[in-house]
Amino acid sequence: MSQDTEQQVCDIIGKHCPPGAPTILPSFTLTDIGIDSLNAMEILFDIEDHFKIELPDRDPSFDSDSVQGLVNAVTDALAAKASAAQAPSGQADELAS
Repeated sequence: MSQDTEQQVCDIIGKHCPPGAPTILPSFTLTDIGIDSLNAMEILFDIEDHFKIELPDRDPSFDSDSVQGLVNAVTDALAAKASAAQAPSGQADELAS
């Protein structure tokens, strides 16, 4: 699933790339690809909407956070969502806190 998740994240990023942007590699930062901070925020919202997840509130560093770091955050959020869905109702509330 991670490879599929990585491809989906890269596809979402690709929709926001400026013309002539380099191929998206996991080691690249959004800045390396030519994504400005406004487009980066739109990417985060699109990812959350696409995967039906909420990424942790944090101030992303677009100069140092890699595409792979974003994929990892999505994978973690999907795993937490799956765990919450499988937990009994009382435990799901505790996991969400």
